[in-house]
Amino acid sequence: MKRLLAPLLAAALAATLTGAAHADHRTASPLQRDADALLAQGAPGVLVEVDTPRGDVRVRSGVADTRTRKPVPWNAKFRIGSFTKTYVAATVLQLVGEGRLSLDDTVERRLPGVVRGNGNDGGRITVRQLLQHTSGLHNYILQLPFIFKGDEFLAERFRTVTAAEAVALATGVAPDFQPGEKWRYSNTGYAVAGMIIEKVTGRTWQQEVRKRILDPLRLRDTFLPGTSPAIPKPHATAYERFPEKGLEADPEDPRYGPALDVTHFNPSWGGAAGDMISTTDDGNRFLQALMAGEVLRPAELAEMKRTVPATGFEQGWPGVRYGLGLMFIPNECGGYWSHGGDIPGFMTRNGVTDDGRRSVVVSVNTDSLIPTPGTAPAVGDPTATLVDRALCGRG
Repeated sequence: MKRLLAPLLAAALAATLTGAAHADHRTASPLQRDADALLAQGAPGVLVEVDTPRGDVRVRSGVADTRTRKPVPWNAKFRIGSFTKTYVAATVLQLVGEGRLSLDDTVERRLPGVVRGNGNDGGRITVRQLLQHTSGLHNYILQLPFIFKGDEFLAERFRTVTAAEAVALATGVAPDFQPGEKWRYSNTGYAVAGMIIEKVTGRTWQQEVRKRILDPLRLRDTFLPGTSPAIPKPHATAYERFPEKGLEADPEDPRYGPALDVTHFNPSWGGAAGDMISTTDDGNRFLQALMAGEVLRPAELAEMKRTVPATGFEQGWPGVRYGLGLMFIPNECGGYWSHGGDIPGFMTRNGVTDDGRRSVVVSVNTDSLIPTPGTAPAVGDPTATLVDRALCGRG
């Protein structure tokens, strides 16, 4: 989801280290120090798990709740936002492998009349382009201004937005560019992909993800909430600060409002683009299984890994490229595969080595990160150093 950058919970949080955190950074592990450093970048609480052939390691820092000061639960559930896209893309690719769908099928063939009008033409958009963010379809999230403004979010947070409504919002305006012409991140492609899954199988995308991925991998702590506003316990409190003028805010002076508790809301507007809940343990299990060939056959996994430059994401991850629901991010030990997620109240970051032997998942209980006073902003994504060190075996 579109990330909102904002200050959150100042220096008091930066000074509060809980759970496995250490007050003396000289004795803390490198992983712990990297988690602690996210507090100064504006994180209320942080949970990290690294899975390796030698065992799994978890650290936590900060607080799950700013009132009670309790630490983030070790098995906390959290909204994973756009990490959902990797599960959905893998489901589509399984259908491709079964011969029930082709990446070269057009949207018009699978969903006649759904993507039309205002210059949008489903006959020119392929399934591959939906998953790759090269369809040109406008991002429907930008047509839902309540998501970006605090008072409106609280007033409308239990509103249901269906996939059909989301796609209609996107096609109600002109496309951003012609199919295949450019790359631009758009949740609309995944809303359409979810509808195609349902049309091909006769079952919802949620049912297919559960049958094809969650149940076989025994991901028992991963949930598809649909319209339910609840997060299964245990979980941290989710915090968000919104620009006072929402989408109309001045990027140079957004004037953020106070931190709001956004733990409970109807996430249906995320749909196949971002409506899932999971844990660090389940997230790592999925990423490692995906790379190890337990989810897709070699031909379909190779298609998932065929990448194009992800122009616009390079500020966070220099050299990043996007495949089908999966990003490749270069680093000093060769690079890794990833797909983060941003949704009000939670930020998820992750990575897995190409051989699937080492992975990391990071959860932060806010999506509005900005450094506390006196702290220099991170260069690139705030979690990049932590993820790189975890995957390169340093700490």
